[in-house]
Amino acid sequence: MEEISLQTIRMAQKTIGNIAINTPLIPSPFFSQLGGVEVLLKLETMQPIGAFKLRGAANAILNLPRDVTGVTCCSTGNHGRGVAFAARASGIKAVICMSKLVPQTKVDGIRALGAEVRIIGQNQDDAQDEVDRLVRDQGLHDLSPFDDPHVISGQGTIALELLKTRPDLETLLVPLSGGGLAGGIAVAAKSIKPSIRIIGITMDQGAAMHASIRAGHPASVTEVGSLADSLGGGIMDNNTYTLDLCTRLLDDTLLVSEEQIYHAMQTLFYEERLVAEGASCVGLAALQSGKIDHLRGPVAVIVTGRNVDTTMFANIINGQNLTLGDTHIAGRTYKRR
Repeated sequence: MEEISLQTIRMAQKTIGNIAINTPLIPSPFFSQLGGVEVLLKLETMQPIGAFKLRGAANAILNLPRDVTGVTCCSTGNHGRGVAFAARASGIKAVICMSKLVPQTKVDGIRALGAEVRIIGQNQDDAQDEVDRLVRDQGLHDLSPFDDPHVISGQGTIALELLKTRPDLETLLVPLSGGGLAGGIAVAAKSIKPSIRIIGITMDQGAAMHASIRAGHPASVTEVGSLADSLGGGIMDNNTYTLDLCTRLLDDTLLVSEEQIYHAMQTLFYEERLVAEGASCVGLAALQSGKIDHLRGPVAVIVTGRNVDTTMFANIINGQNLTLGDTHIAGRTYKRR
């Protein structure tokens, strides 16, 4: 196993400096009033690909052996976009494998960056099978969306920026999927400030890392349609890094419903005029629904990406009902509460 530490995260910050940007950290008067503590928003939506995933993908690609000429990965959308962007900048081939659950807007965004896209099966496990075949038959290098030391270290650079700007932060609310983001942030933040509280937040259906932490081993989940589609997928039976990091370093993990995510997306738009995808809003959904006990401020919420289908987003803003596969979400007109 390769080490993941504050040192490797600081090295990643230097490595990706010409690709990923230091994103804004802005105050949210509305959520501060709602939570009774100062709340700040870390806008990873401002990355060149519209999501934090560029950090880990760029760090992984820039650390590849010189003889690697092509990469592949399994993705729910944003990791694939990050890999496509970084691969194009490095002049290497990228093949992105995704399931049929990935929204078309994310598929189109990856193709626009010059990568080959393959839509395989109904879940990430099916897509990973195609990645494994490409590695075996074509010699491509597999870049895990989360369980890779360079990816994790790249994501951890967010914490370096946060605590340099606001060393007084007491709580971080981090979207939780495979654990690359939460694990990387936790390594850096806890190394710099051991007392900081880090809470991983995810949707209440198909939450693989949440279930795995509680089981003590990688747990199988059923993937379903979700506003937080970027948080879908399993953590792999042979998980090497992220389950251990999240189990040891996260102070808590919380679940939010589709309705709570829907309302948080509305609120972020109407109160802060920010466009964000559902996975980006799970931290705000937990805050808005009162799920966080003994909230200590200042609080930073990681707003992870903006790559949302525009038609669906317009329907949410207008309070329309939504159907995502077998998931039905009752619409609600936004009202400040």
